[in-house]
Amino acid sequence: MAVERYCAPESVAEAVALLASGDRAAALAGGTDLLVQMRAAARSPATVVDLKRIPGLAGVELAPDAVRIGAATRCCELTGDERLRALWPGLIEAAGLIGSTQVQGRASVGGNLCNASPAADSVPALVANRAQVLIAGPDGERSVAAENFALAPGRTVLANGEFVHAIGLPRPAPRTADAYLRFTPRTEMDIAVAGAGVSVTLDENGMCTDARIALGAVAPTVLLVPQAAAALIGTSCDAAALAACADAARAASRPITDRRGTAEFRRQVIGVLVRRAVLVAVQRAGSGA
Repeated sequence: MAVERYCAPESVAEAVALLASGDRAAALAGGTDLLVQMRAAARSPATVVDLKRIPGLAGVELAPDAVRIGAATRCCELTGDERLRALWPGLIEAAGLIGSTQVQGRASVGGNLCNASPAADSVPALVANRAQVLIAGPDGERSVAAENFALAPGRTVLANGEFVHAIGLPRPAPRTADAYLRFTPRTEMDIAVAGAGVSVTLDENGMCTDARIALGAVAPTVLLVPQAAAALIGTSCDAAALAACADAARAASRPITDRRGTAEFRRQVIGVLVRRAVLVAVQRAGSGA
């Protein structure tokens, strides 16, 4: 079916009313997922609600204890923001892997999150960094942890009339750093066969005091794996701790076999990626970079 209406609201309340007016209304941020799905007849919205004119839906706000990223902020704006790269190099690297340079001129991290793909590159990095998804809807605003936002491939916690208006990130503690690594058959513009987002905090002696491990493309949704993090905490992230962390990641994964890789291959690769990502994050945390 053809789109019947294009709307560009200028307030959250107006957008909520439009999205709640019928089951066939779809939110548009960058459109790099929605328009492709419409061309493939996977989605057929009657009303397209463009969110970009709403104040605060695009741009980055830095506060002393947290950072707010508008849901429609383009990936190219994030990858070009040296303030964000200094805080979360892994997250910014993940944002830089979303599509081509041209796609990043339109695509947003909010859209990557709402597409609810288990292989989305930004999501493991958001989960590892304790991101909160800020949602507006008919009943007001609510916040959901990034790891709880997707319910299944293509399905999120968003109810009728709701949309994501921002992503909130707490500022990292001292000597904390992140990393994101993925495996793809091709080096550019490919979907992750497996991906790992990691955040670690070290004390002054190089001992790990906190960690977060998130896995992509090895389950129906991105997985937060507390057991993998627990294997690192209280250690210097030595070989034994890294091996235990990788084993916990493999044990938690629930991959499928498809044309891009077998379940066994994905399970093996995710352990390798987690180990390597932890090493990168530890090096960054230790150097303060």
